Amino acid sequence: MRIYTEDKRFIDEEGRQRIFNGINLCDKGRAEAGEERRIYSLDFNEDLIKAFAENGFNLIRLGLTWDAVEPEPRYYNEEYLDRVEKIADLCEKYGIYFYLDMHQDLFSGKKETAGDGAPSWACLTHGAKFRKTRFVWAEGYFWGKAVHRAFDSFWYNEEYNGIPLQTYFCDMWKHVAERFADHPALFGFDLFNEPFPGSDGGKVFRKLVSGIIKTVITDKRCNVPVLLGNIISGKIIKCLEPFNDYSLFRKITSNADGLIRKFDTGVYSEFLNRTASAIREVTDNGIIMMENSYYSNLGIPYSTPAVTVNGKREEKLCFAPHAYDLMVDTPAYKYASNTRVGGIFDEHRISQLKLNVPVIVGEWGGQSEGTEWLYHIDFLLRKFDSYHWGQTYWCYYEGLLENPVMTCLRRTFPRAVSGKIDSYNWDKDNKVFTLNYTQDKNYSAPTEIYLHKEPIKIVCDGKYKVSGSILSIETKPGTHSVTVSF
Repeated sequence: MRIYTEDKRFIDEEGRQRIFNGINLCDKGRAEAGEERRIYSLDFNEDLIKAFAENGFNLIRLGLTWDAVEPEPRYYNEEYLDRVEKIADLCEKYGIYFYLDMHQDLFSGKKETAGDGAPSWACLTHGAKFRKTRFVWAEGYFWGKAVHRAFDSFWYNEEYNGIPLQTYFCDMWKHVAERFADHPALFGFDLFNEPFPGSDGGKVFRKLVSGIIKTVITDKRCNVPVLLGNIISGKIIKCLEPFNDYSLFRKITSNADGLIRKFDTGVYSEFLNRTASAIREVTDNGIIMMENSYYSNLGIPYSTPAVTVNGKREEKLCFAPHAYDLMVDTPAYKYASNTRVGGIFDEHRISQLKLNVPVIVGEWGGQSEGTEWLYHIDFLLRKFDSYHWGQTYWCYYEGLLENPVMTCLRRTFPRAVSGKIDSYNWDKDNKVFTLNYTQDKNYSAPTEIYLHKEPIKIVCDGKYKVSGSILSIETKPGTHSVTVSF
């Protein structure tokens, strides 16, 4: 059943509003000694996809890379795409949608970096050399000249063998889109993961650093003697506490607003329109997904206008923002700030309202030891639910389905609603799910709610049945409420 958009909602062919609870499945490839190219295994089997469905995931962000699809100019790796298609077929078999994410980090999967993305031939760095990672994986974004120049060459569409880089990229996407255009489980196309502004991205980093220094010195909310004492005593986490105040955090990031606005409204908008147009040459199916830039993960406003194809606004369009806490994927994740990350997603909400499109949060979450960090995952899920947003958690790794985070991710939610959702909520503490919706007409398909476990009580004003993990409810036009207790 195809998925479409209507204002800020996803709807299916029956007109039901759809909500998506999903996960990232991404093979960035690996660089092995003695191998000239990265190895892409896509080693995800049927048992895994089946387990995703059993745990309530109904959407997969399926990560590809340009390098894997087009390792040499104009040569498309059909064997690799065959393996992608096998995963797509498994998604269909188990009732899961997928969207194709053209993934990148640091532009390319050069062996010297911790990145992935573009093939080596598309890295035009004008003599700058990629450097080995020394501190954190993302450092190439902050001060890596080769990374910056490779992005600059791409955004400003320099030529390789007489052909603009974005022409190669668009033709590659066109080939992929044509391959999956009629797949029943296709949700959409995520055109470019976390676009980075190139040399201007280096300027952003410097503005953020200077903004931190200026704010710490001048803002009374930052107690310099206390901060210095915490640094000397090794209490680095305590140093971040003032920035749990989102307005203080935003005071720093606002220093880079102009540079990101320039990127969003200029080269990035043109790129999205060009790439979406290439896809629409071969298919009208699938939703075009707009991502925010790397630095908008910090809450710097997203300014890219709605995608246009042939001068007209794209009809099947959604916003796919990302955001993470500063402590993500570290032992300090147990100190993740709800207010800070919540503020970032509130900024994304403003962008959504301006665009008037639905949202799939493409990446969010993280990993850590123990269970002390799970409060942050629960908080973000509640926020997404309050906005009626779908999401794909970052990301699957071996052992995830046994990790305590599944007590958050496996949850009851409305996957299809016959009408417009007014509100829904999973009260994890009291083990109660509620849904309120308004039905405007008779629907040929029922409301469907995924149940994460067997309920002890169901209260609704329609005819219902439970089949496996799905609660189906038939109702007539009017306002309706559902309560499920566990």
